[in-house]
Amino acid sequence: MLACLLLKSSNMNNQIANLFSNKIMNRDIFSLLLFVFISFLLSGCGVIFGGSRFTASIIAKDHPNAHVYVNGNDIGRGMAIGAFPRSRPLTIELRQKGCEPKTQTFDNKFRTGNFILSLFSWGIVGGLIDLGTGASFKPDHRHNPAIEKITTKNFVFVVDYSGCPTEKEIEE
Repeated sequence: MLACLLLKSSNMNNQIANLFSNKIMNRDIFSLLLFVFISFLLSGCGVIFGGSRFTASIIAKDHPNAHVYVNGNDIGRGMAIGAFPRSRPLTIELRQKGCEPKTQTFDNKFRTGNFILSLFSWGIVGGLIDLGTGASFKPDHRHNPAIEKITTKNFVFVVDYSGCPTEKEIEE
């Protein structure tokens, strides 16, 4: 009889242990699902599909030795690549010894379709998040032929440094 009671007690302990481990696993799964849901809730379409930054490849046309400055920071010579916030215009300055500096500002454009999709799918919260992070903007590649859109996150900016002689012109 005592052996029977001990066996029942052992089975009951196993069942209690299984119940607790299942509850812990269910709690972990619930926490993970809640985290994913909140992440989507606090995102907008612009943040998800375009991000708040874009990658820019900047080319100093025909001037491989020109220093490239973006928003006041020297980022390379002749060609440079960097990630920049969508919320601000991009100001590029080229400087080369013996030449006047050339500054060009590339304006942003509002991503209307993306913003409407964000409002439709995520509501006012998604729209506000896209506005707050700057994901609602993009370089204005349609109205500026010096900007080429490669993808929604990658753009090429070609800066014409006319007025500064190229290496070929100096040699001749």
